[in-house]
Amino acid sequence: MRAIFVDANEGLAVVTERLHRPDDLPLSINRDPDIRPEDLPRLLAGHPIAIDDHTQFPTDVVKRCPDLRHIVFLGTGARSYMNPEELAAECGVQVHIIKGYGDTAVAEMAFALMWDAARKTAMMDGAIRAGGWPRKDGMQLTGKTVGLVGFGGIAAEMARLCAGIGMRVLAWNRTPRAHPGVEFVELDHLLAEAHVVSLHLLLNDETRGFLSRERILRMRPGAILVNTARGAVVDEAAMLAALEAGHLGHAALDVFSQEPLPANHPLTRLENATLTSHSAFRTPEATDNLMEAALEHCRRILREGR
Repeated sequence: MRAIFVDANEGLAVVTERLHRPDDLPLSINRDPDIRPEDLPRLLAGHPIAIDDHTQFPTDVVKRCPDLRHIVFLGTGARSYMNPEELAAECGVQVHIIKGYGDTAVAEMAFALMWDAARKTAMMDGAIRAGGWPRKDGMQLTGKTVGLVGFGGIAAEMARLCAGIGMRVLAWNRTPRAHPGVEFVELDHLLAEAHVVSLHLLLNDETRGFLSRERILRMRPGAILVNTARGAVVDEAAMLAALEAGHLGHAALDVFSQEPLPANHPLTRLENATLTSHSAFRTPEATDNLMEAALEHCRRILREGR
């Protein structure tokens, strides 16, 4: 049995080579991160296992990859790149995701985005570099309320960080949870109370467009929205309208409905938006965790002989 990493950038390739053990199954690494779906039948020939970082796996293309049986997706957002149920039913291909590898890294980015939105650091930095000297009033976060929408490992880390600076932590989850120092409340209560709303939802059919126009309007006027989850969990047009109207004080976003964000996207023209390039999980520690977990998936598949 063989595996192939179909779209490794140089950094991921080096980490994968370092972690790959002599007794592991053979692994090919394609060092072209910009392959197209139509390249997959050629690349995947003779490889039952594909490791995928960001390449689309359309069902009609996978049907032309007869050797493929498993896709190990590097993260939790496989649905942004493929339809796992359709691949299983129509192609006999099982999709495996990786959870928990970057909980601390993503939470730290959400925390940093919250601080930037509160104190306008990126905006002032850009203005000073352009010759200006803006002096902006910010939001003091100590004593404020943060609302965590979705509560898994990342949200638990975000709760720890926020509690550490004296914030009140509210949370809502689709299934009942309990966590020390966190008050679980109804969603509408959270939206109305929180000075900062941080999204931590997986993307699926139930959560697509979850933060709708109606829910945005229920948020506290002037609140900060932080999204390190997936862009599609937010109604982007409604968010833009709320930012332009001032109902949302600031949006700090690491993820977008379309990535890369198109040039001249309306968000890039807003002073009350902080934008980063889907990089919350990118730390050496998280990358090592991610690639070790991917290789462990491959080892398990080999052991099970599937």
